[in-house]
Amino acid sequence: MKLFLERNCYFKDFELSFKDKLLNMSWSFFVLISLVACVGFMLLYSVANGHWEPWATRQAYRFGLACLVFFAVALSDLRFWMKYAYVFYFITLLMLVAVDLFGTVGMGAQRWLDLVVFKVQPSEVMKITLILALAKYFHSSALEDVERLSHLVFPCVLMGIPVALILIQPDLGTAMMLVFVTISIFFLIGVQWWKFAVGGVLAVSSIPIVWHFLHDYQKERVLTFMNPERDPLGAGYHILQSKITLGSGGFFGKGFLQGTQSHLNFIPEKHTDFIFTVLSEEFGFVGAFVLFALYMVIIFYGFRMSLKSCNFFGKILGLGLTVNFALYVFINMAMVMGLMPVVGVPLPLVSYGGSAMIFLMFGFGLIECVHINEEMVIGRLGSSDSSHFLE
Repeated sequence: MKLFLERNCYFKDFELSFKDKLLNMSWSFFVLISLVACVGFMLLYSVANGHWEPWATRQAYRFGLACLVFFAVALSDLRFWMKYAYVFYFITLLMLVAVDLFGTVGMGAQRWLDLVVFKVQPSEVMKITLILALAKYFHSSALEDVERLSHLVFPCVLMGIPVALILIQPDLGTAMMLVFVTISIFFLIGVQWWKFAVGGVLAVSSIPIVWHFLHDYQKERVLTFMNPERDPLGAGYHILQSKITLGSGGFFGKGFLQGTQSHLNFIPEKHTDFIFTVLSEEFGFVGAFVLFALYMVIIFYGFRMSLKSCNFFGKILGLGLTVNFALYVFINMAMVMGLMPVVGVPLPLVSYGGSAMIFLMFGFGLIECVHINEEMVIGRLGSSDSSHFLE
């Protein structure tokens, strides 16, 4: 797989002016992201019964701030992110430790860190900094290194520590995403299939142990996923109402602001995790498909821009961030359709939320940065030596 990711590039001193970076930017990528965000503003306006407050206006302001973050990161030097990848990772790790020690509790979980000026969810930051650290580590790896099991110990530790800290909060959804992203990167850099098979067997065999350490509400979510009707007015209420709402929209939907399930408050968390059901009720299968298609085009852009990069760090960084975004989409949609347990993963760019919006745009900015600097050749130690990619 790694050979597929490589691209022959001719060595040259690579420096782009600010004007060149703007010209190299994929503006269609940014427009697609903005279109999805606008869908979110519209739905938040709807769930507030035709009012911009309390959600749509705040979400629009946050998106404006997130756009500034996007452009600042996109126009930065890719080598900066590689040079300080481990530093950013360990700072985020310290933030996760701080959350577990004296973090702010919200909605039954201790996930936020109060920085006085604003609150931040370090687990959202870790989704980016873990990918940065893994990209830096595997950038210097040859194919024969990847084939050695010992070479995968350090990246597994990089993943395992934050996963353990996030599970303590508890936040099973984010922990799952970190694991899946790491596995995806292992696949992309050429880890042999038999190692995935062994890992899968170990994961299945550890289910009884994992079950023992799950919180009661997490066990209840799994049992509810298997049989929602066992407690229709309690634990199964969320998913049953979600399915009813998804089906009530039919093919074309009931019309904007005409959704009964959402406006009569049958849908819990209708402005966050279950906002996709509001779209399906008001705009039907057609509306849901249009949003899904927009997501697919964004994912396609992410993969295409990442694969064109001349340096392996950029490829892994861009692909890892694109996979992370895809997991947001698929987990949330599968969750509200009852195809997997409810794990609290928001619908990206659409669900109401601050930290998720800012750091999603931060990740998109990094993908754009990879695209702008696609001709940049970074050697094994961050030098301009291109031999690693031409061997």
